[in-house]
Amino acid sequence: MSDDISSVQLCEDFSRESLQLNQHLEKMTEQMENVSVKLSWMAYDMVVLRTSPDLAESFKSLENEFLQCKAVICGPTDGQDKNCHPAAKEHNIPPK
Repeated sequence: MSDDISSVQLCEDFSRESLQLNQHLEKMTEQMENVSVKLSWMAYDMVVLRTSPDLAESFKSLENEFLQCKAVICGPTDGQDKNCHPAAKEHNIPPK
């Protein structure tokens, strides 16, 4: 009878440890997937920038144009407008 109790307890312990192991493996797999995705994006960014170094400059120019347009659309306001990007004010667009 004591053999039956100890075997049931061993079986429960094994099940519990197996469940914990599965949870740890699942968590580690998810972390590795996240790292892989980040690494893939980093590699993509490097390839794009090295293939076309002018691309970074084009993005900066496009951002500056966007900020200028946004400043014109938002118009002059009293104080700092929370709807407009603060960097848009650096472009000194004359008020209408």
